[in-house]
Amino acid sequence: MPLITFISDFGQSDHYVAFTKARILREHPEAQIIDISHDVKPFNLAHIAFVLKSVFREFPAGTIHLIGNDADSQKAQSYIIAQIEEHIFIGANNGVMSLISDKPPEAIYQLEIGIAEGFKELPSIAAKLAKHISPETLGSPTDQFNEYMPRKARATKKEIAGHVIHTDHYGNLITNIEKTDFDILSANRAYTIVFGRDIAHQVNRSIPEVDPGEVFFIFNSNGQLMLGINQGHGGQLLGLSYDSPISIKFEVDAH
Repeated sequence: MPLITFISDFGQSDHYVAFTKARILREHPEAQIIDISHDVKPFNLAHIAFVLKSVFREFPAGTIHLIGNDADSQKAQSYIIAQIEEHIFIGANNGVMSLISDKPPEAIYQLEIGIAEGFKELPSIAAKLAKHISPETLGSPTDQFNEYMPRKARATKKEIAGHVIHTDHYGNLITNIEKTDFDILSANRAYTIVFGRDIAHQVNRSIPEVDPGEVFFIFNSNGQLMLGINQGHGGQLLGLSYDSPISIKFEVDAH
């Protein structure tokens, strides 16, 4: 039986999360529903896409991912089912799904659901998919797929220029600087990390390498450069936030 994951910006203080799960279970009482997060920042497509991208591949192929956010505010014109990397995503056609993978969808189906009806109807769609009802019977094939271009770090022989793309619950700042680029460019070369008005000269293996209150740099489990303050809120104390520039400058061989 396929799993159903659920991510939203609904919060936990209202009935919206419970309402959605009740709709799923009414259609499919045996459904297995796993919450990813409901504390995504309201109306923030970048946040919901980052969280979903960070975890969806850990679930088995065929998992159904229900995305709940305010489609009206994003001017989405429709709801869709998209098959991406052998997973199934359901939600508003507002660009979120284009940010969760570098690979294009294998198939897209437009649902005959009005934007105002999505909150009530999408859970039932998720339940039907979990009961092995094929997407072809629930929607019409389409190539209408709203896309955003994710910001990539710029890598040259002299530097990697990136940005903060997310601040996590602990205040750690996650960047779009990839470990693969860093490993290639830093081989046998000294480097300087520039963040705000400060600099550093080392990427740590783990956070405990630095004392409490000190700045650390590590590559997280997704291979992205992350900086913060051990046992402190890096975003607040360093004065950095979403889109703040971070760069790594490499020593140029004088020969």
